[in-house]
Amino acid sequence: MGRDTFHQPREHTSFIMGAVVADDGPSGVKAPDGGWGWAVLFGCFIITGFSYAFPKAVSVFFKELIREFGIGYSDTAWISSILLAMLYGTGPLCSVCVNRFGCRPVMLVGGLFASMGMVIASFCTSIVQIYLTAGVITGLGLALNFQPSLIMLNRYFDKRRPLANGLSAAGSPVFLCALSPLGQILQHEYGWRGGFLILGGMLLNCCVCGALMRPLEPPKKSEATKEPAEKKVKKKLLDFSVFKDGGFVIYALAASIMVLGLFVPPVFVVSYAKDLGYQDTKAAFLLTILGFIDIFARPICGMVAGLKWVRPRCVYLFSFAMIFNGFTDLMGSMSVDYGGLVVFCIFFGISYGMVGALQFEVLMAIVGTHKFSSAIGLVLLAEAMAVLIGPPSAGKLLDATESYMYVFIIAGIEVTTSALVLALGNFFCIKKKSEESHTKEEVAEREELNKSEDRTPEDAKVDSIEVEQFLKDEPEKNGEVVTNPETCV
Repeated sequence: MGRDTFHQPREHTSFIMGAVVADDGPSGVKAPDGGWGWAVLFGCFIITGFSYAFPKAVSVFFKELIREFGIGYSDTAWISSILLAMLYGTGPLCSVCVNRFGCRPVMLVGGLFASMGMVIASFCTSIVQIYLTAGVITGLGLALNFQPSLIMLNRYFDKRRPLANGLSAAGSPVFLCALSPLGQILQHEYGWRGGFLILGGMLLNCCVCGALMRPLEPPKKSEATKEPAEKKVKKKLLDFSVFKDGGFVIYALAASIMVLGLFVPPVFVVSYAKDLGYQDTKAAFLLTILGFIDIFARPICGMVAGLKWVRPRCVYLFSFAMIFNGFTDLMGSMSVDYGGLVVFCIFFGISYGMVGALQFEVLMAIVGTHKFSSAIGLVLLAEAMAVLIGPPSAGKLLDATESYMYVFIIAGIEVTTSALVLALGNFFCIKKKSEESHTKEEVAEREELNKSEDRTPEDAKVDSIEVEQFLKDEPEKNGEVVTNPETCV
């Protein structure tokens, strides 16, 4: 911004769910959209990979645990369930910690917890002890890393945020493809105790990723502006005011319904293939196909979501991804041979990757930077209940009907319903309110403009003197606030 004109800094806003949402990030700090942000993105990629892939990767040790402790498969499956429950259910706790201590300290402590849980688990003598160590402690550690990493990614990226979210989300399938074979090698070479110990050491890399999360520094203020800055409103540890936002309520409801069916097909597709008479290795290869497609689907979807025309309508792209996923489940229910399941896994990988790339991007745009730390914690808590209900209820349906067709149909209906809730809620509820608020703002602007036209020449002269004085006193600060034409009004 040159010296010729003077503009008041405008509040940074984001278009989503048919409404405009203020971004209440640190005052005067704009997202760099690059620079150190790429290091933050790399750390977020690693954290996302560990958080989502680790609960599935530890399942390769289940046979040895069954043999050593004389327990059933359902007993060992509780390890993965507890890990996921901690990752989702501790969302509000993570929000409170981040708002109180900041992202970097929370992530460093979380990395230590995640590593410590697996190391202690390698010395356990009962399955209950493993629940507490590998399940509760490691799960809490991963949760304390996952949520702050997303918050920092939101602060470092604005224009390129959809792409950054897509690349970050790709960590999940990449790590799943890497950790599962690695776990098999560790189990073969060192047994489950040695494998847990080595995996615990690997989780210390979460601390390294936490160290990358350098907080953004606000611009230096002159002596005249220091005193008002000191009188800040105390930040809430958990901001429940997000529930006043209709967009957030609709998103949370849709996400909870979606999670009921989203994770069911990957859990049952291998068993589906085995029941059709195919070998274990051939059946397990289906998940490899799904993961491989997922790796490419997430960053590509992030690039598409960042396009100028698509980004303001990102909520509809997210709704399409969910409908695509639900329709794929419905078509997969009619598979009668291995070829049909391969086609299902290809299309499911595409739709699953789209959902994974967009889910947090849409939430970030709904609530803005300032409230995102609280919003994501509350959403994850709502999803935790659905995660614990979804696969077990699908298992009971399978026991009752002895048919995978009904399991896939119910999952498809749940995901499709969530898409309709999100799209229709946006179109009929949020959009109308947004239009009404815009109309009120336009009327207020016209009244203000009429008042300004009635001012005396002396008033105008005083204003011009104040502007010249401002430019003279603070030349460095002029042009510091940059707005994004895609997301600002």
